[in-house]
Amino acid sequence: MNSTDKTPTPHNSAKSTDFSETVLLPGDPMRAKYIAENFLQNVREVTKVRGMLGFTGQYNGTPVSVMGSGMGGPSAGIYSYELFAFYGVKRIIRIGTAGGYKPEIPLGALIFAMTACTDSNYAYQYGLPGTFSPCADFQLLKAAVEFAESNAVPYAAGSIFSSDMFSEYNALGAEKAWKPWAEMGCLAQDMETYALYCNASYLKKKALSIVTNVADCNTGKCLSGGMESLTPMIKTALSLISKN
Repeated sequence: MNSTDKTPTPHNSAKSTDFSETVLLPGDPMRAKYIAENFLQNVREVTKVRGMLGFTGQYNGTPVSVMGSGMGGPSAGIYSYELFAFYGVKRIIRIGTAGGYKPEIPLGALIFAMTACTDSNYAYQYGLPGTFSPCADFQLLKAAVEFAESNAVPYAAGSIFSSDMFSEYNALGAEKAWKPWAEMGCLAQDMETYALYCNASYLKKKALSIVTNVADCNTGKCLSGGMESLTPMIKTALSLISKN
């Protein structure tokens, strides 16, 4: 390792050149493994520190990497920061799951996060004299919408709420935890998008969070079908890997 190379990191055993410029970032490391085995060619494992699996391969001849981020903003913040800052990654596409707030968004539909609200203190580190509202990269968002529309993939786009707490375990009670955010127009809840978008903004990189609506917060109904049910999201994300 030369004096300017900060890889491997405490959280990533890959060498500085092991990741492609585009990384798909699911929360679940087993989803990263599933994508590598079922969608990519010429795959190699590049990291597995703390079981957070990362792979690099090709999709239709274009290099792409996929790596788990773990649950929550702090975990996703660490992994996305290191990928952006130390591994030369230019764009990260989160492919996660979320609990939907709006009855009109069906289970299985994709939600493109234009921005993220939060109850996290993640942006405190920037010393800003106010509240920071990070947003997606517009070109990635535009391309994702175009792919969804041309392939009849149901989707919605708007703000999501990235919480430090899983709403079902929130001491306020699930409804008090999420309904105020729904009333302000948030479409769904995840835990990672806000941190990812903050890192992308701070490091002058590109990011887009695509989540699948896997649970209806109003009815408690959940999407069935396992990882296969996430195929529309995975294919949408993979369609973006050659976008600037």
